[in-house]
Amino acid sequence: MGNKVKINYWLLRLLEVKYPIQDWFSRNERSILFLAGIVLLALGMCEYSTAQGLAAKYNDVRIAEAVNVIITYIEGSFGALIMVVSGIAAIMSAAFGQYRAALSLLVVAVGAFILRSIISTFFNDANIAP
Repeated sequence: MGNKVKINYWLLRLLEVKYPIQDWFSRNERSILFLAGIVLLALGMCEYSTAQGLAAKYNDVRIAEAVNVIITYIEGSFGALIMVVSGIAAIMSAAFGQYRAALSLLVVAVGAFILRSIISTFFNDANIAP
């Protein structure tokens, strides 16, 4: 019985032994992670991150035409319908106490009204016909 207790004691002691490399990693954990982040950033800023560079020209005429059609619809009667429906829904939501929904519907109504101005302010609209 005594030998069995001694063997169990030494087995537990062996399991608790930390190897020197584990101690080194646990002491320098933050430094290793910092260096790994610096290496990832340095490798990510290589010339390969430009995705084939400027070798090919992209023709975006079809996309510009599709965007123009969508904006024309929203500026026309469909946009007026969206604006009126979301405005009425915002008033009803505010009346029922749903102020978050009312605010989001108000943003939709105003956004449908000034969509082309928002696009020309924040994006390149040189190819989109007015």
